[in-house]
Amino acid sequence: MCGIVGYTGPRVATEVILSSLKKLEYRGYDSAGVAIVGEELQLHKDKGEIAVMESTLPSFEGGVGIGHTRWATCGRPSKPNAHPFTDCQGRLALVHNGIIENYAEIRRELLAEGHRFTSETDTEVLVHLVERNFEGDLRQALVKSLAVVKGTYAVVLVEKGARHIVAARKENPLVVGLGVGENFLASDVTALLDYTNKVLYIMDDEVVEMTPEKVTIYDPSGRPVQRRPEVISWSAEEAQKGGFEHFMLKEIFEQPEAIRNTLRSNLEILENGGLLGNAEASSVKIVACGTSYHAAMIGKYVIEKVAKVPVAVELASEYRYGTGAKEHPLVVLISQSGETADTLAAAREARRRGCRTLAITNVVGSTLTREVEEVFYTRAGPEIGVAATKTFITQLVGLYLIAMRLAQARKAMSVDELRTMRAQMQQLPQVVRKVLDGSSKVEEAADMLADARDVFFLGRNLNFPTMLEGALKLKEISYIHAEGYAAGELKHGPLALLDSRTPTVAACPKDHTYDKMLANVAEVQARESPVLAIGFEGDRDLAQVASRVILVPEVPPMFSPFPITVVLQLLSYYAAKRRGCSIDKPKNLAKSVTVE
Repeated sequence: MCGIVGYTGPRVATEVILSSLKKLEYRGYDSAGVAIVGEELQLHKDKGEIAVMESTLPSFEGGVGIGHTRWATCGRPSKPNAHPFTDCQGRLALVHNGIIENYAEIRRELLAEGHRFTSETDTEVLVHLVERNFEGDLRQALVKSLAVVKGTYAVVLVEKGARHIVAARKENPLVVGLGVGENFLASDVTALLDYTNKVLYIMDDEVVEMTPEKVTIYDPSGRPVQRRPEVISWSAEEAQKGGFEHFMLKEIFEQPEAIRNTLRSNLEILENGGLLGNAEASSVKIVACGTSYHAAMIGKYVIEKVAKVPVAVELASEYRYGTGAKEHPLVVLISQSGETADTLAAAREARRRGCRTLAITNVVGSTLTREVEEVFYTRAGPEIGVAATKTFITQLVGLYLIAMRLAQARKAMSVDELRTMRAQMQQLPQVVRKVLDGSSKVEEAADMLADARDVFFLGRNLNFPTMLEGALKLKEISYIHAEGYAAGELKHGPLALLDSRTPTVAACPKDHTYDKMLANVAEVQARESPVLAIGFEGDRDLAQVASRVILVPEVPPMFSPFPITVVLQLLSYYAAKRRGCSIDKPKNLAKSVTVE
């Protein structure tokens, strides 16, 4: 959940670390800190965003250092709980992302040995474990220490007076950036792109030793690993705001290109049978969390309609706690980062049950890609805003394409029908662009929501999960309580909560549920709840029952989640902006949920 940076080279380490940390602040912003290696370890940290720590940062000298930006999981946000942590002698400094499950037991043992602790965190036991095991070889001390640890980690260590950095990972991301006479380390490539585009992804249970001249990766048995560097095509500018006020708005407007790139990269692969082999799946289970779970729910409707195969959707956090009944479906696991802890655990459980596994993710080389048999990569590019936008819409593209692949293999659609569906999908970038061109109208409509305490989102069929996602977006960034409902459930409780102070957003595309949705909107209006309806261009009936209408380009009903989703994202963004909320970094949330 936290952001980690390491540097060793001729530059002023503090400058590199601060610059890189700021690109990782989406991973956490409860506190931040740095440790710079000199004759002594120079340590500085503080509660709050990186800027708070930076404002009082001394002028540390040295070309080796580590930095951290925290999202609190063990121990409240505070200066004592901020990383890095040092050992009792002030000889070692350590930063960590993850969770040490047996830290309480280890802490008691270390206290009994005389070690002194300064924080409430699980992380601090690691630096004291390394101190206990250190006999002159930092890498060996780390390996020996991690052998007694239960949990997950990306951990990075520096040593007083040394030019090397030692790091290891297990189920938390870690990437090395390769320079000339200098090397870098971070939780995410976006932190490194100002300095290099050549990276090495570190795998689970590997250990890294890094100097300015050399990077050596060791496998779990201690043997050096040879790995070819990957070249990142994202530019540093792509990871910046590009003139938009917030990353989230920039990423909403990048969706036409993200859809186009995902289609371009995957259409031919799927159509040529390059994914899912014979695709003879008798059933499909889709497993995901949060926004990805809403994509999964839409995927269920699409796959069942297109491929005529039954689909179940399950929360990743619940999947492995189920009955464990023997099953052999295709299990599709969705995670934008590929590092979501619950989804990784679900992938392992699916394999244990003998299921075929396929991941949909945006991050090449992420942990999830190594836990499954096949991978569908979305091509959304870096997403900095905590609230998922373009990664969600490219997950939808992935699910629609997988539906087509299954339909092709099962002969559930004719060649002409598949060709038509492909052409319709290729129109989606233009459809989304038209919605974005009308963003000013959405901004005006957001006034209906900005002052509300509660908002309801209603939809039917595949726009029921679309509205669940709309409600989640509003909750995440505006802090307005919002609930998504299947519109047919109104009479089963929600109507009791409607009044003139509770606006409702309704998805009303002209599909087979349209007449029912009009009736539901009328029910809501009868309770004096103002209704903002989203419908297709040319719809003259919607305005007769709704308080306000936003019209989007008409598409085949199966593709209606695409334009409606963009409207919902913009509504949430503009409502949050009007309320003065921290849009890119909403309170209590982080981008990559790497703890359970």
